[in-house]
Amino acid sequence: MKVVIPVAGIGSRMRPHTHTQPKSLIPVAGQPILAHIIRPLVEAGLNEFIFIIGYLGDKIESYITDTFPEIKAEFVMQTSGKGIGHAIWLAKDLLPDDKETIIVLGDTIFDTDLKKMLAMTGTQLGTKKVQDPRLFGVAELSDEGYVTKLIEKPTIPKSNLALVGIYKIGDTKALKEALEHNIYNKIKTQNEYHLTDALMRMVEQGTVMHTFDIDNWYDCGKPAILLETNAMLLRRLPQAKYDFPNTIIVPPVYVHPSAKVSNSIIGPDVSVGEGAVIDYSILKNSIIGPNALLNNAILHQSLIGNDASFQGPHQSLNIGDSTEINFGL
Repeated sequence: MKVVIPVAGIGSRMRPHTHTQPKSLIPVAGQPILAHIIRPLVEAGLNEFIFIIGYLGDKIESYITDTFPEIKAEFVMQTSGKGIGHAIWLAKDLLPDDKETIIVLGDTIFDTDLKKMLAMTGTQLGTKKVQDPRLFGVAELSDEGYVTKLIEKPTIPKSNLALVGIYKIGDTKALKEALEHNIYNKIKTQNEYHLTDALMRMVEQGTVMHTFDIDNWYDCGKPAILLETNAMLLRRLPQAKYDFPNTIIVPPVYVHPSAKVSNSIIGPDVSVGEGAVIDYSILKNSIIGPNALLNNAILHQSLIGNDASFQGPHQSLNIGDSTEINFGL
């Protein structure tokens, strides 16, 4: 069984952070998004991975090679943004017809019982009920629980069961044939070859599909959701005891052992990356990237990129009785 992870997107919604690094390598709760995806799969017993890379793909390849030497990793280049379906199709020659395939989107962190999912037979689609299905691929089910229809970002949804980015494909040959049919016939949705459309082609050709529930799911494609994910994951981590000079730590936080913090208040919900230096600052609900430098910073709900530098203003105030000053923190 092989795992395919598409990570070729340019991450336009996460700019400016994705100008210099792939979206999947943006840190959250002390490690890149991609690590949060790969580690549970490895722990579930999977060790053969195919990564579809594109924009800044050399950085992803280096990260995977250095961080996960225990897995067998293969890399396929997608040079144009033609969609997830096209990305999977590019890897077709690496996917044996007679073996099952796992597909996991490279910007989605999820909670589910992977061993239970892997033990299921046939094709299984990870789903979760959402408030606005128009933003997602959507599955419609029969009364018996079979998938009857799959549609990408429906204008008028008939179901609120969203496809969340993890798929177990029982018939890899049928998937490859469906992808090839759509690409050769230029069957697109919103000008892209969507995996959802290929799966619908499989349903039309007689493939039986079921769904399985995802407990928690975080699409890390937007800064606000990334910060929510950071806070959620920090609450699961065992909290280390930090001893920084003249500093108050308000858990949950993660501070890399090589980071230097002094004269500050850190937390709650703050991640501080490798080599960062923070002095005379107040931070909450933020992600501070590796080697960032903050001095006199008062930040909340902030993403600070790798090697960024922020020097806040020095202020001198003479405040009289019964005065209230609010800087918005």
